[in-house]
Amino acid sequence: MEKGFLDRVEDNAAAELMQREKGDSLVEGYVSELWDFTRVSVTQNNFQELKEIWDQWNNEVDNRLFRALAQFWNPAYSCFTFGNVDLVPTIEKYMALLRCSKILVDKVYSKAVNTPTFLKRLMNITGMSEERVTARIKQNGDSKCIPWKNLKDLILAHPNTRKKIDVFALSIYGLVVFPKTLRHVDETVTDLFDRLEKRVTPVPTILAETFRSLSACRRARDGRFIGCAQLLLAWFHSHFWKVDKVLYRVFFLKVIHH
Repeated sequence: MEKGFLDRVEDNAAAELMQREKGDSLVEGYVSELWDFTRVSVTQNNFQELKEIWDQWNNEVDNRLFRALAQFWNPAYSCFTFGNVDLVPTIEKYMALLRCSKILVDKVYSKAVNTPTFLKRLMNITGMSEERVTARIKQNGDSKCIPWKNLKDLILAHPNTRKKIDVFALSIYGLVVFPKTLRHVDETVTDLFDRLEKRVTPVPTILAETFRSLSACRRARDGRFIGCAQLLLAWFHSHFWKVDKVLYRVFFLKVIHH
């Protein structure tokens, strides 16, 4: 199995060389990384408590598939290279997978210059008092966050149904989509979440974080992927034929033609 995998890596390196010879615009001085192995940690938050609140949530991540997928990421082209096929998730594809409403297409998230503080955003989202929120905010490195335990307690006990749903959705964004700090929701997530009510789409941000995190892991040849591994694998699975629940390495014709 290992020899077959190495052959795949060599095939990809040859494909990259062919792309270079055809005049593709690589950054000056770029050195191929397709020969190198990349160890990627796909440690995820424990979603059992989220599932217990919403029992339809699926937390399965195929660790081996994800690690194999990371090997084929080519940061020079910001795409996956599989033999002669280059493949990359697009905004349109992610929007389809997330079933985003069309009303979100017109406005793309961008960080505003003057934004409410983390404290104010949490107060607005959760409906908690300033004193209660202040007591629950933690410092983690260079950013602030709030523990999942506090959000879970709030979801279970909040008297306002709308706020329960808002806090639960915030937890999904912080624990699943952008799991920067395990078992905590980071302050940057609240900024994005706060702007969803303004009908902005989070998809470009999710996609950009996916590419940024994959490239960082490849450069370091190690690291923890920070992004929605479940969504990336759902995209990956969508491009393979599936027979009797078994994946076959045959791309759809439309992908090959792309």
